[in-house]
Amino acid sequence: MNKFSWYEAKSLEDALEQVNSTVSEQLYESSNGAAVFKSGGVDVLDWVKEGLLRPEKIVNIRNIPGLDTIRFDKKEGMSIGANVTLAELASNNEIKEKYLAVHQAVNHAATPQLRNMSTLGGNLAQRNRCWYFRSADHQCFRKAGDRCFARHSETGENENHAIIDNGSCVSVHASSIATALMAFNASVVIVGEDGKKRAVGIDDFFVTAAKDISMETVLTSKEIITDIILPPPSKNTKSIYVKHVARESYDWSLGDVAVVMEVSGDTCKEASIVLGAAAPTPYRSVPAQEAMQKMNINDENAEKAAEAAMSVARPLSKNAYKVPLFKSIIKQAITEIS
Repeated sequence: MNKFSWYEAKSLEDALEQVNSTVSEQLYESSNGAAVFKSGGVDVLDWVKEGLLRPEKIVNIRNIPGLDTIRFDKKEGMSIGANVTLAELASNNEIKEKYLAVHQAVNHAATPQLRNMSTLGGNLAQRNRCWYFRSADHQCFRKAGDRCFARHSETGENENHAIIDNGSCVSVHASSIATALMAFNASVVIVGEDGKKRAVGIDDFFVTAAKDISMETVLTSKEIITDIILPPPSKNTKSIYVKHVARESYDWSLGDVAVVMEVSGDTCKEASIVLGAAAPTPYRSVPAQEAMQKMNINDENAEKAAEAAMSVARPLSKNAYKVPLFKSIIKQAITEIS
């Protein structure tokens, strides 16, 4: 770990001013001299300890006033400050009542200790999960290297990796909460170096490897997430989140799904179905959504939706088990939502 200075930002303007004077767009090994933001700090400090991130200055934005509130408005929906901790989200009754899948995803994320530290903004901005990507000894595609170590059919360890949209990078995004937020069509509010805010739909917030392998989100090193906005649900909205892990205790997701439906009796009027740990970004399964549109919510149609979702799967040498796993949890989520 390199030596760095620590700065306690007093406001968004203060934080941006500190970073803008020294920031580097490249946050990997060439980032000597750069300043970076830190809120909960769980993921940032992992990168620093690994030697992949070597900042000159860490700007702490955790204590900036106004970024740790949760507000609900019947017309505007739910606004969640980026510095709200996962523990605070887990205990919020309005989220549990109106956005059940988000509540369930948060309660399945990390350990109780980490939920007390981790913030929602940091959870969305964390880097992808792949042991090669997170190793200083492997210069993979995402770090401007010339290969994907995980993809190698004989030596690549890819059992936890992507089965969809895995043409170049086969890592998976680490945030299972993002799966539920995307199912609710959330937006991410970002403030830039000019002080202006912009709202980005969460589907557009994440960047696919095919579009730009050097980025996982549209967030640049000169920007800060300030809020996450959930639109108001209709009175007929139902949701559920299902996660599968290797161990009963805390573990990274092998596969998770969030389903949000507007229902009329036993019929699905509108469906939003998002998969986590299936692709390098949270993945909206349009085929599964279309399979449930205007259909009765039953085992037969849920199975058809699960089959449709996995029709685009292209498993690697060691993760073909994810295909039946996802079929099972998609079917489970759809049938339980009724």
